[in-house]
Amino acid sequence: MKRALVWSGGAMAAALALAACESPGTTTGVVTGAAGGALVAGPPGAVVGAAAGGIAGAIADENAPRFRTYVVQQQHPSFAYSGDVVVGATLPNTVVIYDVPPDYNVTTYKYAVVNGRVVLVDPTTYRIVQIID
Repeated sequence: MKRALVWSGGAMAAALALAACESPGTTTGVVTGAAGGALVAGPPGAVVGAAAGGIAGAIADENAPRFRTYVVQQQHPSFAYSGDVVVGATLPNTVVIYDVPPDYNVTTYKYAVVNGRVVLVDPTTYRIVQIID
């Protein structure tokens, strides 16, 4: 078990180093995903969450405040979700998801408001890929 924990920590460091070379949004996604994965499944979950959180095509860090403001102005109702709102969580397909405006260059994902939080969602799986705080 100790080896698995050391490996997980090494994998996490590698993921963070790789993300640092990518866009700022990817770095945030990796860190957020790792934290969410660790909450759900411990150290192995952190590695999986980091990988999922670093998904390309998400909202870049510099656009996050503007995107959040846009979503708040839309006044969409918040979906009440009983689980943890973390990257990698699968939402029920009853959650209403909305298109991301073209100026954010996000074509793969849609967004939703869940428990008052703005999240990007993979529309084919309803998995949360990014949380916009």
